[in-house]
Amino acid sequence: MQPAQRAARSAKLTLDAPGRGNMLNLSPSASQTPSTKTEILPKISVIIPTKNRADDLRHTLDGLVSQTRRPNEIIVVDQSSVPSLDPASVPIPLIYVYAPQISGAAVARNIAMDRATGDIWIFLDDDVSLEPQYVEEIMRAYSPEVAGVSGIITNYTVPPSSRRLFENVFVRGVFHDDRQPVYWHADDLRFHGPQRVRQFGCGVMSFRATVVRDLRFDPQLTGCSLAEDIDFCARLPRGAVLLIAPKARLLHKRSPGGRATAHWLDTHAQSSTYMRVRNWHRGLADDLCFAWLQIGYALMAAVGSCKRGSLEPFRAWRQGTARGRGLGSQSAKPLSRGCAKETAA
Repeated sequence: MQPAQRAARSAKLTLDAPGRGNMLNLSPSASQTPSTKTEILPKISVIIPTKNRADDLRHTLDGLVSQTRRPNEIIVVDQSSVPSLDPASVPIPLIYVYAPQISGAAVARNIAMDRATGDIWIFLDDDVSLEPQYVEEIMRAYSPEVAGVSGIITNYTVPPSSRRLFENVFVRGVFHDDRQPVYWHADDLRFHGPQRVRQFGCGVMSFRATVVRDLRFDPQLTGCSLAEDIDFCARLPRGAVLLIAPKARLLHKRSPGGRATAHWLDTHAQSSTYMRVRNWHRGLADDLCFAWLQIGYALMAAVGSCKRGSLEPFRAWRQGTARGRGLGSQSAKPLSRGCAKETAA
């Protein structure tokens, strides 16, 4: 479609309060019904929140244009101080929402989900480099029983041995993050089939629209929160099948590994406590797993404090725990209406 053929329109964006899903509907959509001659492929929507990263966003969009299977539409929600994109410059149907007054990727994703029309919704961060077959490999993994498929981050930094030991010993039950071993072995798994997991990361995940249409990210979680993706997956319908496709590969410019002990304790204590209060409080097993995790955090803080000669790791653990408890105990706030300007091309 040529830029001159695109009809630009402007409208106020209406934001509905986030809903909750409780039914798992994995039946193929009408667009997936094969005809006698050709099979009509599912429609793909790509959702990208962005803020003050015009060059990175451009690179990510170029990667989508170069895919062996292009998406049918891209939805960009831009919180930048100035617009980051000319919609007419993207040779794929684009919905561009400029909303500098909103705060956080969670709210931005909710806005994009309100506008998505595809059968499959692919969520990406604005600073990724996609291999050319990324979208094709995501779609290849969608057998009828699958609710969601994630790609894999090829430059994921393997954490130091002390943190891997912590994960193996103290992170048990519902708190166990089964994504991590898959990410650690991205190269080894390159030619393997999809790996089943319980949760995804926001910047590499995708879902059937029929599964997540009524779900929304918690708008309380602003900035770079470790919990928004885990919380979203925890509220999926019971029994939802989630897969990581090792052949759907991308490079993420912001490596999630290698952070200082105090920062790590702060963010992980916030995430686990938030999830404990909001989702994982179903009985004695969850209670024991959370208590065991806190013992692990205390030991990690003690070791970090001895190495640093300060109590900063202890303070970080306590602050993260208090923040997570506060966020988890609050009910999700409804999104405000008419807060964004939309340009569609």
